[in-house]
Amino acid sequence: MGDLPFEKIKREILLKKEAQTSDKFGFYPENRTVEELMQFGVINIDKPAGPTSHQVSAYLQKILNLDKAGHSGTLDPNVTGVLPITLNKSTKIVQTLLKAGKEYICLMHLHRPVEEFELYKVFEKFTGKIKQLPPIKSAVKRQIRERRIYYIELLDIIEQDVLFKVGCQAGTYIRKLVHDMGQELKVGAHMAQLRRTKAGPFNETSLFTLQDVSDAYYYYKEKKNDKFIRRVIMSIERAVSHLPKIWVIDTAVDSLCHGASLAVPGISKLEAGIEIDELVAIYTLKNEFICFGRAKMSSLKMMGEKGLAVKTDKVVMAPGIYPRFNR
Repeated sequence: MGDLPFEKIKREILLKKEAQTSDKFGFYPENRTVEELMQFGVINIDKPAGPTSHQVSAYLQKILNLDKAGHSGTLDPNVTGVLPITLNKSTKIVQTLLKAGKEYICLMHLHRPVEEFELYKVFEKFTGKIKQLPPIKSAVKRQIRERRIYYIELLDIIEQDVLFKVGCQAGTYIRKLVHDMGQELKVGAHMAQLRRTKAGPFNETSLFTLQDVSDAYYYYKEKKNDKFIRRVIMSIERAVSHLPKIWVIDTAVDSLCHGASLAVPGISKLEAGIEIDELVAIYTLKNEFICFGRAKMSSLKMMGEKGLAVKTDKVVMAPGIYPRFNR
């Protein structure tokens, strides 16, 4: 079974210093109200064939009466599957999902039959670094760029129809991958169907349709039953769960909420293996997501006494939830 790069990493948690969190400030994510979830939440939509990703996001915004919603990773109208949509203030973290690895199941139609062993050879050749020229109809500048294919697994063959699974770097064009593999096989090929099965930390186990969301919201608003809407909306912490984590003491939280960078003395614990310039997620000791930023030192260095650990990038938590620390 193929794994995206972050799924292979098993990180040890390093305790820098013992610290307690006060129940007077903040909330454990599981204790948030539905209204708070709709401000700081994400829904993993099972995108249907037909509408664009932008239209699906707009439909969801209308269903939940949101100020804004943002999808992570555009799917072509006829492509189905995993489409995480961030709600209201959670839209700040869309970029972290856009850059996360993706997985697809693709039905490739070969223009002439080939032997199965030839498919395996081509799959092996196209695993690793590849070069792609984006299609004419694309949202990016049309120039050759390098992308990484993490794995390609053959699932089934029926005559000239080949079903395979592919894990790839964000920004990989599967339609172009299929075309290029067809050229390599010297028979030609085109993409018949495509479904996304993973987008960063989201997969098919947590999918909901737009109708599911509409029904859940109806039960919440009209029947005063929040059981279903809580199942549908996941906390923002789920959306950044693929990033390396750092937990800070209570007195360090508010300065981060104001955009300050994280200094080493504010760290309580952290995951091992963090490298310089790696994107990391910063949490309270109640596991509330505060912000993300770029590591300015490794995990090993962060276990030291002083220095700038993380330069803050995007802040999600509002100031004033935790007390301001006065020196």
